[in-house]
Amino acid sequence: MSEHIIEALGLSQVTIKDGKVVDVTEPQVEYCPLFDHHRGIKKLTKEVVEKNIQFRIDDFGMCTPNRQLRMKDFLSFGISEIMCTLLDENAIDSVVMVLEGCGTIIVTEPELVQGIGGRVSGLVKTSPIPELIPEIGEENIVNPETAEINQIKGIELAIKNGYKNIAVTVALASDAEGIEKLREENPDVNIYVFVVHTSKRTPEEARALFDVCDVATGCSSKNMRKIGEAESIKTVGQSIPIFAHTENGKKFLEMRLERIGGEKPKKDDPDLPYPLI
Repeated sequence: MSEHIIEALGLSQVTIKDGKVVDVTEPQVEYCPLFDHHRGIKKLTKEVVEKNIQFRIDDFGMCTPNRQLRMKDFLSFGISEIMCTLLDENAIDSVVMVLEGCGTIIVTEPELVQGIGGRVSGLVKTSPIPELIPEIGEENIVNPETAEINQIKGIELAIKNGYKNIAVTVALASDAEGIEKLREENPDVNIYVFVVHTSKRTPEEARALFDVCDVATGCSSKNMRKIGEAESIKTVGQSIPIFAHTENGKKFLEMRLERIGGEKPKKDDPDLPYPLI
């Protein structure tokens, strides 16, 4: 049986088995401006979450053997979109990310990055979907037999495979120490950290993630937003801000802005997620 657990809209945890939503926890965030602006969703409820996730399953095969993996870039500003631009511009040569049915993987095609990362929320747990493995290539998967999610092993595999400018998506503060160690042990390799899914991180977790990152998203996180607003050297977006912590991170945000024609005018009273957690 194929089983996948996703941290979805409003930090609701969704369990999917064999292409069907079987369990949904109560959302911890009531309002998300992204889902309001794009879907007209004014309040996140268990029913809304279940409907949205089942739509994704039916529409592009999320968590099924029919998963559509590629998607063309569209003019928005998110972590997946930034990494697409960096691959296009040869600023990076690989992305370590997570795909349902495969776990931690290495990707080098911009359309794969967008199709994988732009379509699915935080993946907590997954199990193998054999049909997807040839699409990614066994040599690009940390563990094809278990679909293990392990970003440290993903970076190690990317280094072993010869990549020198590696972007990695990270959600767990526990990965920070391992990333620092890999940076020290591999001075000839650039490891660029993109922190995602930061909602409900403790002050200590947000601190560890921000300290290790080049770019971080604010999500609905009161703690990441507090640090980012104080220490970011460049911030893009207001409702869901994206923070640059390093000069490389700043450069990456600017490259994406150039691709999409610049930043939108700032609002005096932007919509924010509610509550921040």
